[in-house]
Amino acid sequence: MSERKAVLPRNGFTFKRFFVAHDRCAMKVGTDSILLGAWAPVAGVQRVLDIGTGCGLVALMLAQRTGEQTQIDAVELDAQAAEQARVNAEASPWSQRVSVYHADIREWAARQTMRYQLIVSNPPYYPPGVACASKQREQARYTTTLDHAALLSCAAQLITEEGFFCLVLPEQTGQQFIAMAAGQGWHCRFRTDVADNDMRPPHRVLLGFSPQPGECFTERLAIRSGDREYSEAWRGLTQDFYLFMSP
Repeated sequence: MSERKAVLPRNGFTFKRFFVAHDRCAMKVGTDSILLGAWAPVAGVQRVLDIGTGCGLVALMLAQRTGEQTQIDAVELDAQAAEQARVNAEASPWSQRVSVYHADIREWAARQTMRYQLIVSNPPYYPPGVACASKQREQARYTTTLDHAALLSCAAQLITEEGFFCLVLPEQTGQQFIAMAAGQGWHCRFRTDVADNDMRPPHRVLLGFSPQPGECFTERLAIRSGDREYSEAWRGLTQDFYLFMSP
């Protein structure tokens, strides 16, 4: 008798240790969030904040990468996405460590006394432009409800003195964001330029900012090698998450 293949759940993405449903979210599971969740520095971190968590993917990736003492808060403006993130967190192995809040981060930040050693965000990228198919998608894609200056201000309210604020942006937008962050007193300490392959220019940039000055460590990551296979660097970064990656 032939062996049956496992049937993976629909309406989402199955990772090695958890499943993320995303059918109620405007922005689906994508490479940008996976990059951020796998890349953000977690050594010694005990409190993490995910701003604009969407379906909760980055929060769950960081839960997988951290120890039992690490608590993760995730804030989401859209009600449907926040509820889906909450369900995803409750179904994960880290339900006791991930808390999801349906809130506007600007109002939520003003009420907090807690400070975070790591803040992450896969934020809206673009200024208002062509109308999207839904208001939910416009909110996730455009900076109408949370522009980058406000995002930096919220992070500044919530970061510890030695903490890091990490995010992923289109490369050109990232250049503008670095300048804006410097104007608000942030220091860029980590930068990874991400390209599809070694022959292409970067299309995304991972950035890590600190309230404290210091050297900025920079590198380049190609997702695929010249033969279109996944690069060793990409495999090393994501092998703990993708089902098709060997450990």
